[in-house]
Amino acid sequence: MTMTMTSAAREKSIKMGEPLLQVRNLKKYFPITSGLIIQRQVGAVKAVDDVSFDVFKGETLGVVGESGCGKSTTGRTVLQLYRPTSGSVVFEGEELTTMSDSDLRSRRQRMQMIFQDPYASLNPRMSVGNIVSEPIRIHKTIENKAEQQEFVEALLQKVGLNPYFVNRYPHEFSGGQRQRIGIARALALNPTFIVADEPISALDVSIQAQVVNLLEELQDELGLTYLFIAHDLSMVRHICDRVAVMYLGKIVEIGPVDEVYDNPLHPYTQALLSAVPLPDPLKERDRQRVILTGDVPSPARPPVGCNFNTRCPVAIQGVCYQEPDPPLIELSPGHWAACHRVV
Repeated sequence: MTMTMTSAAREKSIKMGEPLLQVRNLKKYFPITSGLIIQRQVGAVKAVDDVSFDVFKGETLGVVGESGCGKSTTGRTVLQLYRPTSGSVVFEGEELTTMSDSDLRSRRQRMQMIFQDPYASLNPRMSVGNIVSEPIRIHKTIENKAEQQEFVEALLQKVGLNPYFVNRYPHEFSGGQRQRIGIARALALNPTFIVADEPISALDVSIQAQVVNLLEELQDELGLTYLFIAHDLSMVRHICDRVAVMYLGKIVEIGPVDEVYDNPLHPYTQALLSAVPLPDPLKERDRQRVILTGDVPSPARPPVGCNFNTRCPVAIQGVCYQEPDPPLIELSPGHWAACHRVV
């Protein structure tokens, strides 16, 4: 039986402070090895480096940042698709990082993922019906095949596809339709939490809004909670309740989406938002742009001091280049930032 939750109820749930997911000091380092026969570790890629956040029941937490900043790795590590190097992930009151693979198997019914590439995430040798029903067969939530077929057809209809498409194959569908199939597969086990890993970035602009609207409708109807990873800052403001900004494996700012967008505190957040075009040509002409120079440093060799000091336009000589990254500090209710300029 599925739970329904209106937008008003979702807002109330978030305000009541009911965390569905608690992430604390999460790290995911990928080893760098040397040697052909006898390999030894010579370094590590710090893809996710000491990340902490909560996701509340019924909300959408957006995660934004440049390519390579650790957004997707964070999502996969939260779901234990990547086992973390260290840290804690508590989902529905249970610690996931210490669970065995067999224990995690049953918990994965409650948490699912929508992948970025709808072309690569669907098995081309499987029909749509088999793709969507595969989680049901693996977890044996519906034993009767006729009931399975009926449930899959209802899922396809729920995501805006013709239920008679069950016998078709992925190559017969457009990108937007394939992503809807991926969404249906993610819903097959009635999860409470979904990591949406840039679910619209591979789609045409005309289709992106349709998929985002679908995700919002499903959230209201089923009471879903999203971790929404994205590049499109305008779309994040539309769909998300809160937003976390990542840079080089760390969260540099997190808070309510309107608060972060209207009053960005971290220089990196200010630079990201200044690149978003404004619909008003007069405001667009008069506003001050923040231009970042250089490239994102390698996560295998992060800078000494603050991670952002090599590109920061307001870095403090000495402090930002010598002292370690400042911690996240709550500077207004629910709005946190990690910067020597604002701490």
